[in-house]
Amino acid sequence: MGRKPLFWMSSSRRDLKDFPDQVQDLMGAALLDAQHGDKHPDAKPLSGFGGASVLEVVADDKSGTYRGVYTVRFSEAVYVLHAFQKKSKSGIATTKLDMDLIRMRLKMAEQHYTSKGGKL
Repeated sequence: MGRKPLFWMSSSRRDLKDFPDQVQDLMGAALLDAQHGDKHPDAKPLSGFGGASVLEVVADDKSGTYRGVYTVRFSEAVYVLHAFQKKSKSGIATTKLDMDLIRMRLKMAEQHYTSKGGKL
């Protein structure tokens, strides 16, 4: 199988580029694995999306905790939905604001994918 194209939703690429280099490397490795149809060991299903098609990579750095969210829901592409630094000092849950943003960007990805007829 070849490498699936990677699409960045909204500000996700710019946001990821603001992460520390080590975190960017980990997220990049996870995305490359996804493009080849594999799952990186640090990628876990994000709860609330019914299954394993929306994945999250969590990386800790001395400057904080970072998260990258992407979907492998589509057979011909990988979409990066969100990249952000976790701000909350307590709990591990993703905030409602971030979850709403991920849902909105997932809908945008679905629209993009179907507008191309699934052929990218």
